[in-house]
Amino acid sequence: MSLFRLDHVTKDYFTEGRPVSALTDVSLSAAPGEFIALVGRSGCGKSTLLNLAGAMDFPTAGAVTLDGVDTSSLNDAALTKLRRDKVGFIFQSFQLLPALSVIENVELPLMLAGRNDARPLAKNALRWVEIEDYASRKPFQLSGGQMQRVAIARALVHKPTLLLADEPTGNLDTTTGNLILELLRRVARETGATILMATHSVEAAAMADTIVRLRDGRIQSGA
Repeated sequence: MSLFRLDHVTKDYFTEGRPVSALTDVSLSAAPGEFIALVGRSGCGKSTLLNLAGAMDFPTAGAVTLDGVDTSSLNDAALTKLRRDKVGFIFQSFQLLPALSVIENVELPLMLAGRNDARPLAKNALRWVEIEDYASRKPFQLSGGQMQRVAIARALVHKPTLLLADEPTGNLDTTTGNLILELLRRVARETGATILMATHSVEAAAMADTIVRLRDGRIQSGA
């Protein structure tokens, strides 16, 4: 069973009134617990594909299905709930709030959702990524690898079924990046979450179960 599907998806943007294709006739699916790497040069459509998979954007043509639901069929409230409950996001720049402590950053998505169990779940998430000893620190007191672990804990705290990672090792050295990739593999294996990772790095992509190569908005044959 596929956790998400892109069926013959095309995504056009308009520049000066003219359509520019970011993706053209792309079909892709992923099973629970599968780790997929999207590889290609800047502008090939990786980030667009991530946004479509996470219901942050919608196709010009074709259909995107997440957890059995066509994302284009949902209203704003249903889309917010779908993203909040089913999707986690990890970014190259970590996007931690500097004024909040580590544990406050992790529990923030749950607090915004009105959950009253945010603190214990945040503690569990930090323990899972092996950084619970830094819970009271601020992000500026952490290394890059530690900040990315916090970002992963925040992405996992609500137990998403789909984890979207946009260049998660882009700001890290090779050794630290490999540790983060090993952690992502563990996420897929132990939580059953599907991971869709965009990367420029061939070495990073090699850690995934499946490599999908994009070029000029299309999946290359044989990918």
